[in-house]
Amino acid sequence: MILRPATPDDVPNLVRLGRDSFNHAFAHLYRPEDLAEFLDEVHADGAVLEEVTGEECRHCLAEVEGELVGYCKMRYPSSFGEYSDARNPITLSQLYTAPGRTGGGIGAALMDWAIGHARAKGCDAIQLSVYAENFGAQRFYQRYGFGKIADITFKVGDHIDPEFLYEMRLEEEKKA
Repeated sequence: MILRPATPDDVPNLVRLGRDSFNHAFAHLYRPEDLAEFLDEVHADGAVLEEVTGEECRHCLAEVEGELVGYCKMRYPSSFGEYSDARNPITLSQLYTAPGRTGGGIGAALMDWAIGHARAKGCDAIQLSVYAENFGAQRFYQRYGFGKIADITFKVGDHIDPEFLYEMRLEEEKKA
């Protein structure tokens, strides 16, 4: 597996994987019109290109034999700062693996990258939102030391989902 940053050339594959992953996990929860509105807003060429080329978001792609099998993105500054007393938090969002590829170490590799990225930026916490009924994702994040700090919501079209805001504090590295 190779981890690398995203480029504008990756946008079509990021859009495809984002849509496939979201649909695989969550499409059954929404009315078709709510799902379509969300996908057209969040997992669309223009929106993803803006993130890839912008200053607030960094993508890490996971590839196996040239195929995109997962990605995550880090947003700075965090949009959840008001929920915490962390002085310099960052947001981890969309840690996605291709449907059928979970359990193969992709998520772990992306999480390790995310933690390293946050530390390199001097962040003291990583924050993320997770669907209240996505128990597998909650267990995954808890293994890394994330814990719930707030109840929040997530909008998909006109549908409002209950979400948990998780946070992991990063210890400052000791200097010798």
